[in-house]
Amino acid sequence: MSEIPRLKYFAGGEWLESKTAKYMDIYDPSTGEVIARTPCCTPEEVAYTINCAKEAYPKWRDTPVLKRIQVLYKFRELLEKNMEELVFTLCRENGKVWEEAHGDLLKVKEPVELACSAPSLIMGESMMNASAGFDTVLYREPVGVFAGIAPFNFPGMIPMGWMAPMCIATGNTFVLKAASMTPMTSMRLAELFMEAGLPKGVINIVTCSRNEAELFLTDPAVKGVTFVGSTSVGLHVYSTAAAHGKRVQALCEAKNHALVLEDAALERTARGIINSAFGCAGERCMALPVAVVQESVADELAALIVRFAKELKLGPAYDKQSQLGPVVSREHRESVVSWIEKGISEGAKVLLDGRAVSVAGFENGFYLGPTILDRVTKEMTVGSTEIFGPVLCIKRVKDFEEGIELMNSNPFANGSVIFTQSGYYAREFAYRTDGGMVGVNVGIPVPVGIFPFAGHKRSFFGDLHCLGKDGMRFFTESKCVTTKWFSEDDKKAKKVGTWDGTI
Repeated sequence: MSEIPRLKYFAGGEWLESKTAKYMDIYDPSTGEVIARTPCCTPEEVAYTINCAKEAYPKWRDTPVLKRIQVLYKFRELLEKNMEELVFTLCRENGKVWEEAHGDLLKVKEPVELACSAPSLIMGESMMNASAGFDTVLYREPVGVFAGIAPFNFPGMIPMGWMAPMCIATGNTFVLKAASMTPMTSMRLAELFMEAGLPKGVINIVTCSRNEAELFLTDPAVKGVTFVGSTSVGLHVYSTAAAHGKRVQALCEAKNHALVLEDAALERTARGIINSAFGCAGERCMALPVAVVQESVADELAALIVRFAKELKLGPAYDKQSQLGPVVSREHRESVVSWIEKGISEGAKVLLDGRAVSVAGFENGFYLGPTILDRVTKEMTVGSTEIFGPVLCIKRVKDFEEGIELMNSNPFANGSVIFTQSGYYAREFAYRTDGGMVGVNVGIPVPVGIFPFAGHKRSFFGDLHCLGKDGMRFFTESKCVTTKWFSEDDKKAKKVGTWDGTI
């Protein structure tokens, strides 16, 4: 048996061997085998990566934006050229099936293309004669070093799509704490950035525990933190980093609901719910784990969902025929199973049970089949807490009003969806829902990257969301320059007003 490779950390353009005594296992979820080990970097090593980003910042800041985005154009080309290899890497460390992993990496390309618009996105504003004889120009400038703290579930899209491209396009430098369970995709993408011509130190990567990552929240050199993960950790990141004077965007948990009205196209709705609930094994904050169904069609819709769910082909991530892959780890599988058991103990009716599935030849993989729990009520925690697995809860309501009231009682508000053919109810829903990303007959209402990823309530902490114009503003700050040129009469003035002409 070959020796299990040990990964390094990336700082100042170099791959460095960690001095840590602690390494963390990376598993292939499809087989249950350890495929690599990644270091729990020491506080000194984390501090070193921050310093590398700090040292690289002045020169990168002064690089004209048109030159900065040339690197992104080249990176996009290399991303497409190496797509097959990247998809396999992502499948192998995360467990997403091939099509899902490919989509994860396409969602890297999309923000890169947005970031290539940085010359127009960061263009300022101006007004001549804003006050008599005074002209004002607003510039948008980079901020400094940003830290990114990424989750395991989208090892391509989140760190190297949502975080890095806009950060570096706007002239900042970046340190990534990659998820210790899935760091290899990000590490390979960092190599492609370097191959594209990114200067040393502009992107840096470590893996570490929460203890060492605390430096990102407190080190004065770090000017901002972008985070994706649980609400409990996100609240800590937000409060701690903000208390240390940093700007923060923290994208957190969700429990997205879909309201299905009796006029919905039921078969198409059922297929949309299947895709949204069980895609990526339910390990995404924009999954659709709850269907709130009008009672008059609930039995019919539930039967369709069960039927279609049974048709999903469960298998290893890198088998291109697989439609549902494993969850990321054995521990996470156990957590999801415990939630299923919790739902049953709370009184939910099991329509489909995925706990006992097995995949021939891959018996040690971390598989769960689609699970459907019916007659979930608002008192049951299984219907209000994020499970992050292939589990769908069905809640029954008598009408639209009861449905939207139930949905808005949720503490999370990432996404919300309605399935209906009624323009009136679609409009009412879009207006009244608490969800920040709304779908009308769209099961996963994530907008393309030119719009922000706009979670609300306990799904987001901060002022500016990632992507879109919000993302550009998060990674830049405004500077207003007011100018007056003296006429001959101005030069002779004996008195200057208190407001110096700016009123």
